[in-house]
Amino acid sequence: MSTKEILHSSEDKMKKSLESVTREFGEIRTGRASPTLVEGLHIDYYGTPTLLKQLASIATADAHLLVIQPWDITAIPEIEKAILKSNLGVNPSNDGKLIRLSFPQLSKDRRQELAKEIHKMAESGRISLRTIRRDAKEHIEKLEKDKIVSEDDKFRGIDELQKLVDKYIARVDDILKNKEKEVLEF
Repeated sequence: MSTKEILHSSEDKMKKSLESVTREFGEIRTGRASPTLVEGLHIDYYGTPTLLKQLASIATADAHLLVIQPWDITAIPEIEKAILKSNLGVNPSNDGKLIRLSFPQLSKDRRQELAKEIHKMAESGRISLRTIRRDAKEHIEKLEKDKIVSEDDKFRGIDELQKLVDKYIARVDDILKNKEKEVLEF
């Protein structure tokens, strides 16, 4: 394995780590209704855990209302159970065909708690990126030790690796900044 292959593999892992952080941020409630808040919920559909987005259409009726329309209305009780189990803090209401989720405005204290939570998520993402860097660096150093690559190639590879990590950490920071602004906005 060459340093380029290690860098390519590491970048793939970093992309997945960034996607994970982005997905986690999407699940944070900001006071606005968004389908991403519920589409990842697992519903017990005839004994099989199934994602809500595979069982229903999810639409934003207005800034504070989500409408979930299951394709099979017999799934409504299970969907309601999953929503109540989640930490969304909303109670579903249904009319037999649709489920409505009304999201009240968040209090200032709750917004600050969410801001702290997203900072923790971002730090977790940064730690993941640094772990990928550490593993790749060890791999590159082992290649040099085993005389597969030269010392110059090792240093070039480690330098490129650091640039990759810096790029992805900057992306996590940008996502954090945008999400924090969104959460603290009234």
